[in-house]
Amino acid sequence: MSAQDHLVHGMGTALEAPTWPAITAAEAGAILARFPAAGAMTALRWHSPRPFSAAALVETDGGEFLLKRHHRQVRTVAALAQEHAFMTHLRGAGLSVPEVLLTDTGSGATALGDWTYELHRSAPGIDLYRDRLSWTPFLSHRHAHEAGAALARLHLAARDFDAPPRGDHPLVASLTILPAPDPLAAAQAYVAARPALAAFLAGEPWLEELSRLFAALGEGLPPQLARQPALWTHGDWHPSNLLWSAEGTVVTTFDFGLAARTCALHDLATAIERTAIPWLEPDHAPADAQAALALLAGYDTVLPLSRDDVETTIALLPLVHIEFALSEVDYFAGILADPEQAALAWKDYLIDHADWFLFPAGQDFLAQVGNGALVMNEERP
Repeated sequence: MSAQDHLVHGMGTALEAPTWPAITAAEAGAILARFPAAGAMTALRWHSPRPFSAAALVETDGGEFLLKRHHRQVRTVAALAQEHAFMTHLRGAGLSVPEVLLTDTGSGATALGDWTYELHRSAPGIDLYRDRLSWTPFLSHRHAHEAGAALARLHLAARDFDAPPRGDHPLVASLTILPAPDPLAAAQAYVAARPALAAFLAGEPWLEELSRLFAALGEGLPPQLARQPALWTHGDWHPSNLLWSAEGTVVTTFDFGLAARTCALHDLATAIERTAIPWLEPDHAPADAQAALALLAGYDTVLPLSRDDVETTIALLPLVHIEFALSEVDYFAGILADPEQAALAWKDYLIDHADWFLFPAGQDFLAQVGNGALVMNEERP
């Protein structure tokens, strides 16, 4: 497909025209010249359907690379340096993570006009989920199990990455509201720090909605989360951010764009919420508790989960998406000036996803996963 015909994933299941134009061959060639180790471009092979940036696979006489372009309001060179440092740390700990190439000035990214570019060397593994929507299920429970084990290995490798929290960038999976002694006050501070988000929510009964959700779904959660050790985490753990072996094991982890300093159980709950519940299916096909349990079981083989870990993860599941959803609203309302998409992120994503857990299907899912995980915990040798 040419750059002119390129479509991307939208908020639903349909492909849409991209917000950010596809990278052209001329553009790629000019940017690659700033990365001495990349070599000269020979072909532009593929455009990513991910919606929040533009990315393309490029071939050069030095190999294959992923060139990614962000609007400067989404990511600056300095903002990318934070996630690149995390990736470099994980690579140093032995994980397969794409190598970030350096520019001729020694930086991991470069700016040109309104754009910020980064370049990653292709990593080993099969991109089995490349054309699937991000928040769709694993193809098998075996994949879920392997992804859980890989997530635990990442958390082990991240334990000695002692970097400060990420800045107030859009589209980051942070965790500042739910662990706070007063989550509603923390939410007010989060919104106040983001003028576009505050302006959009001024037309919504947002404090009342969040107060209702915290009362119905968050009782006792702040002290549970406050006990968790802070940890830099991936923040977007789903199968299309993983490269696989032919045997179905995870080979490489990529796309650290949402990475931030949260906690391990936040990452674990995010992984379950994004892969075991079919949010994009009309009228919600049944949630897959067995996939969630497979992911937890895989995690447990590397980092054993205590009873408290299990209970905290289950308690967090209905609200784990809150902060990223607010970040999405901020992105749509501010950077894109698109109130319709901002409204979808607020109502369809933040509110409706949390409310689903109050209905019988959501309650049954939580019970199945919670009970199954506790049995797994008790039966561990």
